[in-house]
Amino acid sequence: MKFELPQLQYGYDALEPYLDAGTMEIHYGKHHQAYVNNLNAALEKYPQLPDMPIEKLLQSLDALPEDIQTAVRNHGGGHFNHSFFWTCMRSPKDGGGGEPQGKIADAINASFGDFVKFKDMFSKAAAGVFGSGWAWVINDNGKLSIVTTPNQESPISKNQKPILVIDVWEHAYYLNYQNRRPDFIAAWWHVVDWTAAEKNL
Repeated sequence: MKFELPQLQYGYDALEPYLDAGTMEIHYGKHHQAYVNNLNAALEKYPQLPDMPIEKLLQSLDALPEDIQTAVRNHGGGHFNHSFFWTCMRSPKDGGGGEPQGKIADAINASFGDFVKFKDMFSKAAAGVFGSGWAWVINDNGKLSIVTTPNQESPISKNQKPILVIDVWEHAYYLNYQNRRPDFIAAWWHVVDWTAAEKNL
């Protein structure tokens, strides 16, 4: 089974001025494509492996041949994490950003007190990731929790259900924000797709 780059549901410039088109083009077309290519290369060594969706592959790392486990964790995780990240954003002109409504708002209020507290906790978690990684909102047995993962590790490898994610690798923001990760995180709130987050509940 050959993995492929998923189709973006918006143009490179759709998230401007918060995420610039140049960063999006490189991030999606170069970085994400490289994870897909390297994952496929690792799996080519074992054509007898059953075809599995990326989620199942990452949940079955210990069952894979030992010599490709690290490659699948890194590049498979990179593929899944980025694929999920793209779906968590929407153009501000198309309803991205703002505050959540409906069931996702209720879940946030029940789990964190209110949206302001949640936003502060999530922003601090994302800013505090050492080096490269991700900050996630996961559904933890019916309650939302904030977790972080280093490098390209993914919550689904621990059978956790992701609801929302922000990529805080430098390649996600460096062209526009340089070393100012907190500024990137603050800008990202303007493009969050709360409709997608609610569907992920």
